[in-house]
Amino acid sequence: MPASDLDTIVSLAKRRGFVFPTAEMYGGFANTYDYGPLGVELKRNIRNAWWKAMVQERDDVVGLDAALMTNPKVWVASGHVANFTDPLVDCLTCKRRFRADHLEEGAYGEVQRDAEGKILCPNDGGKLTEPRQFNMMFKTQVGPVADDDATVYLPPETAQGIFINFENVQTSMRRRLPFGIAQTRVSFRNEITPGRFIFRTLEFEQMEMEFFCMPGTDMEWYRYWIQERMRWYVEVIGIDRERLRLRPHEAEELSHYSAGTTDIEYLFPWGWGELEGIANRTDFDLKAHAETSGHPITYFDEESGEHIVPYVIEPAGGLTRTLAVAMLEAYTEEPDEKGDNRVVLKFRPNIAPIKVAVLPLSKKDTLTPTARRVWEALRGEFMT
Repeated sequence: MPASDLDTIVSLAKRRGFVFPTAEMYGGFANTYDYGPLGVELKRNIRNAWWKAMVQERDDVVGLDAALMTNPKVWVASGHVANFTDPLVDCLTCKRRFRADHLEEGAYGEVQRDAEGKILCPNDGGKLTEPRQFNMMFKTQVGPVADDDATVYLPPETAQGIFINFENVQTSMRRRLPFGIAQTRVSFRNEITPGRFIFRTLEFEQMEMEFFCMPGTDMEWYRYWIQERMRWYVEVIGIDRERLRLRPHEAEELSHYSAGTTDIEYLFPWGWGELEGIANRTDFDLKAHAETSGHPITYFDEESGEHIVPYVIEPAGGLTRTLAVAMLEAYTEEPDEKGDNRVVLKFRPNIAPIKVAVLPLSKKDTLTPTARRVWEALRGEFMT
């Protein structure tokens, strides 16, 4: 039975060495966490399980590790500089800032309104400013002079590094359509969050693949990847299918590049939340980079003798969110030999942080060295 209370998991995660609030001795740092000895192993195992399913076991997907920082024109071409924004409001009295859409959804608690029906600050009941758009990309500077020419961005997603390397990968690996390029990488988003542990943080790790296909076959592949990714969460990670659902985006929700997006959502203690999004990005990204750079990005189709721009299907999941769900699903309370409840984390063996434990039943001097030799023989193959 999964944990129904988020506070239970937050407390357990810290107590057992999975996840710690960062810089706690200095008062912490909002929406930022460190992964402890067991957390880093759990994260590594989930990442490896994803890589095995998406790259190792397939003959149509290869891997990539693109640089975190890149030419800022990449983010202009992708539309992030102009469009990667959230609507924010400020409280006129306490000065706290909130996402307008999260307020509407009740993410900060019960929605309070004034006599005119306008939402009030959930912190002190004060009046809020009108929503304004706020770009979520982190900026930094390259070089000794801090000016506009030195501005670069921390990546808010992993996809663009794949798109700008499409030709490099396709020609060097001699790939024919359809094929995919996968990578796992840290992303950064300057988001205002309602505080839901590691569900939404400033720094997070994504598991993302761009699947390039012939125009006209994109919807077939879109449907395929929706089902394939749902299967992975159930069969590989061990999530109860009853606590997962598919939610197609409404037209007004779609990103500027998308012809269709479906989220795989999990029933968290606070309600449904996204685990992974599968999007039909059409040919938007490759065309945008070709236009901005002046360098054509095409694929030569030998059957038709034409150069075409591939369509792209993108399954993009959150590694850190998947870790949170794995802990929620694994949480079990069961009676011990004294009849008291004990907490057991029943992870799937393939993602469990510790694979083997060597536990001598006695402290006898003759037994301990033998147990240690067994442990030393095993630790080269397993986390023990």
